[in-house]
Amino acid sequence: MDFALDLERVEQDFITALAREERWAQQRLYEEHYGKLMGVCLRYAGSRDEALDLLHEGFIKIFQNITRYKAGTSLVAWMRTVVVNNCIDHHRRQVRRRTEDIETAYSISDDAQPDALSDLTEKEILDAVQTLSPAYRAVFNLYVIEGFSHKEIGEALQITESTSRSNLVKARTKLQDYFLAKRMEFEPK
Repeated sequence: MDFALDLERVEQDFITALAREERWAQQRLYEEHYGKLMGVCLRYAGSRDEALDLLHEGFIKIFQNITRYKAGTSLVAWMRTVVVNNCIDHHRRQVRRRTEDIETAYSISDDAQPDALSDLTEKEILDAVQTLSPAYRAVFNLYVIEGFSHKEIGEALQITESTSRSNLVKARTKLQDYFLAKRMEFEPK
């Protein structure tokens, strides 16, 4: 019991140091969570540089809003939520600059093997996801990775549920085409 109380006190002291904008605490938080949060940003960004910008914006928001963190909950989960929301906000800003055509989505046959992705490296999957347009990438990430419903995606991105479904179908189609093209590059002629 005393051990648990000590951990709570250490966490509270750390959060207090972050709220006082103490550089050592900010640096420690950044270094400990850089990799995990960069992975989140890479899934939403079109390039590594864009992901790095999103990560830095996310950490700025984390530092600015650390007083909103509720002690006793998962700090990592709270930070991840801040970063995902930052990525969604970034997507919204991009969409305002450029709108994408909404076409009728056609059903796709699921010819791929259920474990087709198991042969791919994380980098190959990430590279493929980064080829998607920002609209498709955002919907794909929110639905497949984050587990959002189409209703939640619609609310977050300010689009209709049917647009979310359409963009997901198109994202999957583009990813299938991408991997088919890659497979053909490596098959012997």
